[in-house]
Amino acid sequence: MSDAAILLDGGTLSIAGLEAAARGAQVAIAPGGLDRMRASRAVIERAVSEKRAIYGVTTGLGARVSETLDGATLAAFSLQTLRGRAQAVGQPETVAAVRAGMIVRLNTLLSGHSGASVAVADHLLACLNAGLTPVTGRIGSIGPSDLVVNATVGLALTGEGRMHGPDGVGDAAAVMRRHGIAPLQPGPRDGLALAGHCGPSAGGAALALAATARLFRAGQSAAALSLEGFRANLAPLDPRALAAKPLPGQAGAVQDLCRRLEGSRLWQAGQARRLQDPLSLRHIAQIHGALWLAMEQAERIALIEINGASDNPVVDPATGDVVPTGAYYSAELALVCETVTRATLGAAMALVARIARLLDPRTGDLPPFLARDAATSNGFAPLMKTAEALVAEIAHAAQPPAIWPSLNALGVEDTMSTTPVAVRALERAVDHMALLVCLEFIVAAQAVDLRGCAPDLGPFLGRCHDRVRGICPPLDDDRSLSAEIELLAGAIRDGTFDL
Repeated sequence: MSDAAILLDGGTLSIAGLEAAARGAQVAIAPGGLDRMRASRAVIERAVSEKRAIYGVTTGLGARVSETLDGATLAAFSLQTLRGRAQAVGQPETVAAVRAGMIVRLNTLLSGHSGASVAVADHLLACLNAGLTPVTGRIGSIGPSDLVVNATVGLALTGEGRMHGPDGVGDAAAVMRRHGIAPLQPGPRDGLALAGHCGPSAGGAALALAATARLFRAGQSAAALSLEGFRANLAPLDPRALAAKPLPGQAGAVQDLCRRLEGSRLWQAGQARRLQDPLSLRHIAQIHGALWLAMEQAERIALIEINGASDNPVVDPATGDVVPTGAYYSAELALVCETVTRATLGAAMALVARIARLLDPRTGDLPPFLARDAATSNGFAPLMKTAEALVAEIAHAAQPPAIWPSLNALGVEDTMSTTPVAVRALERAVDHMALLVCLEFIVAAQAVDLRGCAPDLGPFLGRCHDRVRGICPPLDDDRSLSAEIELLAGAIRDGTFDL
């Protein structure tokens, strides 16, 4: 195993490890995981030989659960399960997102609760490490099990469908054979094990939360730079004020914010311009604290999802029982993703307000719109339209999807969680927020320059200011900032801006 390989054992996969593997890092399987798979597989094989009624193994699926499969049907049922449900449509899912779903499925198989054959794990591992990724549309899952998207991915693993490879996209069977991998031949239970799980939702949420964490760190730095540019009063960050109402998210956010402001002259008496600053500056700890808390809760649920079995039924190798479950119903994951998106909107609204305060000479005590030559330039005034357009996009993403009864399977599958919609909304919000944070960085850096306080910044914000200036020089004359904003946003998204 390579030192850089992400080890999967069915219980300890981290969000950082999942993201690294989704981006292309090699994956390895812990031997104990395969032992657990063999134990649960033995339970399934015994149930088949004893002709016990096991959902999706010896019975039909959904509305056909009461139908018993005969020996001839059982032999082909796994492949039929995938073919009948491979109905994903729409924009193709990204390679990273599909890999994330495959990695989650492989990891959760190793917990030993699915009853799938070891051949499924071996095949997933081989495809992941060869850089082979099935092609699937993004649309088809209503939350429980991500069934349609999973079946589309699973069918490609059997050679039916299309697949990304290092040399492009092609017929799945041909792509696999070019890399010395035979298409998977699923046995009993394997088809449902590939289709009936929450890997795409869990993997997508984990990737979105990793991006949110990078964005949060950048947003804290941009807000701190605005405090410097505004010459704000840091008294609301005083531990005595915070202790009067010790909210957990607020405590985490303010501790992180104070590290960024370490060494600033604003901590000295008499440096603040006002006794009471506008709320968007005065309440950063509370506003960002809500996002901190939402992220903490979401990461806890995401870790359970990427390590927990979302199969139905689940196998208990210790007793030999196969137990029906609702573990694939990812309502908690949907809820925490929606909460993070909503908290991101709150941070976005405050961010735009801080930009407006810095551009307004009535509150910022600087030239109008931070223009060096107010007679001929509008400075950053037009940038406010871009900022408000981005907030509108985030506000739209923050509207939770409606929940209504499902009409599936003749009334047997009559509820849904719409988790994939919540995950995609968070992805959109974070993507737009990265651009918005860049606007604050650029405006705050200009305010710092006009105020002449760059030498008074603490070590961290001094480096941060220099980093912004390395990408986006001061606005001395009107120019398009689009390319600079996108470049800075790219550095935030990929983590290279992280100081």
